[in-house]
Amino acid sequence: MDVGRRRVTVLLTLSVLALVVVSVLGLVVGSVAIPARDALGYLWADLVGGHVAATGVPGYRIVVESRLPRVLTGAAAGAGLGVAGVVIQAVVRNALADPYVLGISSGASVGATGVVLFGALGGLGVYALPTAAFLGALVATLVVLILARTASGLEPLRLVLMGTALGYGFSAITTVLVFLAPAGDAARSVMFWLLGSLAASDWHSVWLVATVAALGSGLALLVARHLDALAMGDDVAASLGVDAGRFRLVLFLGAAAVVGIIVSVCGAIGFVGLVLPHVARLLVGAGHRRVLLLTPVLGAAFLVAADIVARSMVPPYDLPIGAITAAVGVPAFILLMQRRHRAGTR
Repeated sequence: MDVGRRRVTVLLTLSVLALVVVSVLGLVVGSVAIPARDALGYLWADLVGGHVAATGVPGYRIVVESRLPRVLTGAAAGAGLGVAGVVIQAVVRNALADPYVLGISSGASVGATGVVLFGALGGLGVYALPTAAFLGALVATLVVLILARTASGLEPLRLVLMGTALGYGFSAITTVLVFLAPAGDAARSVMFWLLGSLAASDWHSVWLVATVAALGSGLALLVARHLDALAMGDDVAASLGVDAGRFRLVLFLGAAAVVGIIVSVCGAIGFVGLVLPHVARLLVGAGHRRVLLLTPVLGAAFLVAADIVARSMVPPYDLPIGAITAAVGVPAFILLMQRRHRAGTR
């Protein structure tokens, strides 16, 4: 095994261990503290069908029915957002790009807000929210692609500028919908949800987000070499047999699907898709295969840890998880950019 692969293996192992540790903490920490031994015992009893004493039933329900789905949903969402960030940054060849900068998340929020406040697509039942969020993300993506296209094709800088402008536009639409909502309580819940929350996680959300994140991560790994080519420019990609325009469109649509589903469940959680890909590149280099192996695990551990902070700072209330990721992500991103600048000036 060469040095590069050994480094990736070690870092990936450490990241998985960190994810396991924060996941166990996620079962233990909360408004009701549960000893780690008891939490793991409840989890084991659920897995093997073991017996739980009558005195332990309340703790069992907290761990298995509330905290475990929340931890798993957060891990899957963090992984999916991290992968979406890697893909989008490669597509637009801009390190500052992520699903939120390009307006994809804002479009998904518009669709989801329409369902929560006005009952749009009510005939779809439990699938109304993810469907509306995906359609909103898809519309946002298509509008950005149309406006960013020039006679010479899609220009990465123009994509970022158009996405940023449209992101503000979709955010304004969401704000108007909230003020037009007939129920004040629903409007307040939407405002909280738009800042991100895992409080409503259940087993349905676990399977939905985990499936989307797994598919997105797997497909991204399959095209990792194409992403390397695309990141070097359309001419280089064409010389390697990659149709840059068509490939970019497919990637954008895939990112819209992943982000739309995650936003429909967890709300708009920023900085995961922006910062974590940078951290992965600093650790394992710029090769997309290595970055795509490490980023999902880092994203999962980061979002689970952020959720622990969000629900333990002011118990029994939950802070918006987006506020926690921003509080960590902003200074982390500034430090990363300063480090890159210093490295570039040497």
